Amino acid sequence: MAFVRACAVSELSDDNALRVEVDGLDVAIVRSDGEVFAIEDECSHAAVALSEGDIAHCEIECWMHGSRFDLRTGKPLGPPATEPVPVFPVQIAGDDVLIDLGDN
Repeated sequence: MAFVRACAVSELSDDNALRVEVDGLDVAIVRSDGEVFAIEDECSHAAVALSEGDIAHCEIECWMHGSRFDLRTGKPLGPPATEPVPVFPVQIAGDDVLIDLGDN
């Protein structure tokens, strides 16, 4: 795994997303229920930024049509989305949030 810095933990607030660009990819970094998650910042249904949506209980909701995604798996939890959104492994090192984009 090749973890790279995405942001600082201190930049995150509970149930809000921080949009960052890592290696040319837009990623939403989210703290929810005491955990930090990284999910590609594009809804699989409408190609809009998920980071602008509501977050609660390890879920993120697309602001445009209401599709919801599990922050742990990227799987859609409600229509109209039917395809998952990529999620990325996260590590915390001091105040740094590190993510592994894999082959993306």
